[in-house]
Amino acid sequence: MAEATGVNINSTRYTIVFAAIVCVVCAALVSVTAVSLQPRQAANARLYMEKNVLVAAGLVQHGQSVSRSEVEAFFERDIKARLLFLETGELVPEGKIDARNYDQRAARNDAATSRAAPTNTAGVRRLPEYGAVYLVVKDGQVDQLVIPIEGLGMWGTMYGFLSLAPDGTTVRGLTYYEHKETPGLGGEISDPKWLALWKGRKSYDELDKPAITVIKGAAGPPDKDPLHVDGMSGATVTSNAVTRLTQFWLGTDGYGPFLRKVREGAIR
Repeated sequence: MAEATGVNINSTRYTIVFAAIVCVVCAALVSVTAVSLQPRQAANARLYMEKNVLVAAGLVQHGQSVSRSEVEAFFERDIKARLLFLETGELVPEGKIDARNYDQRAARNDAATSRAAPTNTAGVRRLPEYGAVYLVVKDGQVDQLVIPIEGLGMWGTMYGFLSLAPDGTTVRGLTYYEHKETPGLGGEISDPKWLALWKGRKSYDELDKPAITVIKGAAGPPDKDPLHVDGMSGATVTSNAVTRLTQFWLGTDGYGPFLRKVREGAIR
């Protein structure tokens, strides 16, 4: 066959051309597959994030299996996703942007939709123009406010959600859904027992400054030691990182302006 067509399949040229054609075809298939899967990947990413919003709010337990339809039911019935201007704390008018499909991490990484963060100890380099907030509604009233938090840990960025009571200061729940901390040490930020220690703590001191702190050793109960949380044994770096990132997002460069409006009764 090779002789009839005048093609020498044993030549170096043939091998190179054949390999190039295979590479082009495979690359095209991979590209087509990647593009076709993007909507599904985006939907799965949103589902994962929203599950963790439910965990932070205590509507779903850590490790509990929840279906897509159950998550949708929660968000249709109990949760209203909103966006706000981080710099001012003002809520973005509803309908301007689809809050549930807003990718805050992508917005933060895009120079057109973000700005350089002021110098800080939390490792936050850029801030998106808009920040997401999830309002948990009960009996027609806002019962919790869930905000995303992130910051540099020992080995990489830690991502989580912090839930606050309607007073804008009392912690109702916390979860970290992505991090690279050392298992058994800093990785304990994902331990439900440690996360439960945050419930009932206060985010701000009497001067209205972010003051909740992960201390070395054991803290007292929330009613007697509201601004402190037990440290993680052998994980001082991670404990300090959690303090820094939490205070950052509660501060003026994060969700502080919005939460101040909440505490003043301007947002209900």
